[in-house]
Amino acid sequence: MSETSSTGAAAPIKFAPGTPSWVDVASTDIEKSKTFYTDLFGWEAMDLGPDAGGYVMFSIGGVIVSAAGPTQGEGQPSAWSVYFATENADETALKVEAAGGKVIVAPFEVMDQGRMGVFADSTGAFFSVWEAAKMPGLGKMDEPNTFGWCELNAHGIDNAAEFYEQVFGWSPHRTDASEGGPPYTEWQLGGKSFGGAMDMADTMMPPEVPPHWLVYFGSTDVDATAAKVAELGGTVLLEPHEYPGGKFAVVSDPVGASFGVMSPGK
Repeated sequence: MSETSSTGAAAPIKFAPGTPSWVDVASTDIEKSKTFYTDLFGWEAMDLGPDAGGYVMFSIGGVIVSAAGPTQGEGQPSAWSVYFATENADETALKVEAAGGKVIVAPFEVMDQGRMGVFADSTGAFFSVWEAAKMPGLGKMDEPNTFGWCELNAHGIDNAAEFYEQVFGWSPHRTDASEGGPPYTEWQLGGKSFGGAMDMADTMMPPEVPPHWLVYFGSTDVDATAAKVAELGGTVLLEPHEYPGGKFAVVSDPVGASFGVMSPGK
């Protein structure tokens, strides 16, 4: 939860290098996405205009919680992306290549807001980085209807752990699930967990699904949120399930971008 200043306004979140600082969705139908997410989460949409390439900011009470933009290039599917904070995007790009990943889009300036780059890790999962300038990152998170968790779904989590340790200094914390379930890996910095990982060999995902990062948003009632996704034209990919301390579901929006919803307790 964001801190509050002495004036009562929310203070900017301080993002340690290597932690999630931004999420956005690339959409094949930006108007349909705007309608869906404003109806689902109560977000307010603000179109930044043609100079920003059709980029849209989503906010709650005027505080930015995510964003959306049109897909780039023919054939690009709708998808959510997670950005990790970095103090130097160019140095991160070098670390990505040295660790066995790939630079998909070399770091570039985003007007006067900061610099970003898009990469693929050693398993093939895409992720982005954000080097903040005027825009530090999300203004609110870890609350209902805001970003709260990200999860790598890939083949070979041990390989991924080596990659992210070299690039961001993450430490993997593995938990063996009870009742014969698959193990779960949490990513940690300074002993604090901010994301997780599942080996796709242990899940029921179709073989054609590529490695990917899944973005989760908080919900006070996962069952109701999943039901509302279906009402609004989305799809429930994984029905609400219990996990230690809470519940989660995996869904997709009407244009095919998958994401998760979860109740507190991670």
